[in-house]
Amino acid sequence: MRGVRGLLLGLCSLALAGCATTPPSPEALAANDPYEQFNRDTLRRNAKVDKYFVIPTVGLYFILVPEAGRRGVHNFLGNLSLPTIFVNDMLQGELSRAGKSMWRLVINSTVGVGGFFDPAARIGVPAHGEDFGQTLAVWGVDEGPFLILPFFGPSNPRDATGLAVDIAMDPTNQIPFKQHIWWAAGREYFTLLDLRAQTYQTVRGIQRSSVDYYSSLRSLYRQLRNEQIRNGRQKGQDLPDF
Repeated sequence: MRGVRGLLLGLCSLALAGCATTPPSPEALAANDPYEQFNRDTLRRNAKVDKYFVIPTVGLYFILVPEAGRRGVHNFLGNLSLPTIFVNDMLQGELSRAGKSMWRLVINSTVGVGGFFDPAARIGVPAHGEDFGQTLAVWGVDEGPFLILPFFGPSNPRDATGLAVDIAMDPTNQIPFKQHIWWAAGREYFTLLDLRAQTYQTVRGIQRSSVDYYSSLRSLYRQLRNEQIRNGRQKGQDLPDF
């Protein structure tokens, strides 16, 4: 898995290096987006990858895999992420949510046939997400400037660091076995497919209704991340104490 971590860190370094060559406009600085021109260029390149590879693949996925199968893939991938979610719950002091993550892992890995089914949700233990970028935010780390990463899309230095840490702490990446690189690549591929299948209509709606898709994406990403960091709490409510 060192190769995947190295690729991620290399992409982040490439993004930051490219950003440094473009002088920011006053408007970009006001929006905490000093690398706006580089980000817009990266978004255009990502859109080409989407158009010529990702979207056709998602279309084929919908044709070849029935809804029940796609739901099973979604459940399985979510189950694989539960150990990382549990660790981040604990690091944030979210003990109740950590307990739910552990219960979901136990129930869905056994009764749910390795996670392809989600009996935990049916008995009142719903899914939730958590990542190390959110953990850093709870610890008081500032998000830093907005970034569009190659392939990964909207981010910032805090969330990009969190993504690398999540990959490193994932227990499935610590198990040495033959052909691990293909397992990791396949998992990331199906994670991308699942994400695009879940969000395709929403993204298309934003693209059609936005005067400036880039600005809308930047604003929506920040709103989404702030909501995820608060875990549903209203503004002004305290995050867990440490």
